[in-house]
Amino acid sequence: MSRHVHTGRAVVLIVVLAALAVTLAIPVRAWLSQRAEIAALEADVAAAQTRVADLEKELEDWNDPAFVIAQARSRLHFVFPGEVGYVVLGSDDRPITPETTAEQRSIPWYTQLWESTRQADLADPSGP
Repeated sequence: MSRHVHTGRAVVLIVVLAALAVTLAIPVRAWLSQRAEIAALEADVAAAQTRVADLEKELEDWNDPAFVIAQARSRLHFVFPGEVGYVVLGSDDRPITPETTAEQRSIPWYTQLWESTRQADLADPSGP
């Protein structure tokens, strides 16, 4: 018959190790959460630095007189004295913007061809 006898020293050792584990668990958990928070803040700082760099590049663009003139021409339809300005209107009587033409360019040419052919088939044959 085997007996498991726990000596006083073993019990004290187990109690001390358990107390040590409980004592260290809280600071370790706090340390890990702080490390995660620091990593998140570092990512935010990196994103902010990227944004600042982009804004500084944009500021450099706006300090260039040629860029300002190009923006005034495209956004505000400014022209130099002696020039004649034209605005191209689309089928809905609205000005065609670069975004509109970019959308049209994103559609493949064969899709545009097929769509125009389909619309021609739907047209009224008794028309002019």
